[in-house]
Amino acid sequence: MERLVHLIESISTWSGKAFAWCILLLTGVTCYDVLMRYIFRMPWLWAYDVEYILYGVLFMMAGAYTLARDGHVRGDVLYGFFPPRVQASLDLVLYFLFFIPGVAALAYSGIDFAHMSWQLQERSSVTPGGPPLYHFKTVIPIAGALVLLQGIAEIIRCVLCLRTGQWPRRAHDVEEVDVEEIKKTLRVEEPEVLETLAKVEGDVRKIRLAQEKEAAQTSKERRS
Repeated sequence: MERLVHLIESISTWSGKAFAWCILLLTGVTCYDVLMRYIFRMPWLWAYDVEYILYGVLFMMAGAYTLARDGHVRGDVLYGFFPPRVQASLDLVLYFLFFIPGVAALAYSGIDFAHMSWQLQERSSVTPGGPPLYHFKTVIPIAGALVLLQGIAEIIRCVLCLRTGQWPRRAHDVEEVDVEEIKKTLRVEEPEVLETLAKVEGDVRKIRLAQEKEAAQTSKERRS
């Protein structure tokens, strides 16, 4: 089951990183629009449409990635003090009561929404002869399906936590800075730089050990 979770997380991560390039496109379009509008006095009519389309695509396609990284906002004033099994039980109930029905409805309704837009060959009405919107609206059911898939992974994580009493590690929990790979990549040979990298590696190990000790102490306190 844990392999399935990591597989789904890898899909969510890939989609999030792939569509993160929309940030660069959005920045470029915005800069171009400002330049043409205020410097050359030749505004681009499609600028606003392209900007909100790029932002909308980025916002929707980042949903699964953010959920995979546990980055969504939550009110955890009391939640953080609960033992892992209680947290998993609460998450499991909330996923089935609210998350699954809501996201499934979004994905299902998004299919009809996109289908109708394709049939009408819908275009933006913000500007005369605006850009087509059916490609943009097709993203809605795709993003909903990805978030729903990641939600299934989160449900499996809750089940695993109920079994073991500990939350399974997420993909980003095991990401580390490999100092040796950095040395090979940069072909570092200067003694001063090597010494600095060695100190950084030592500091990282100390921090990691301190975090592990703190986590173990917290776990003992919760059990007692």
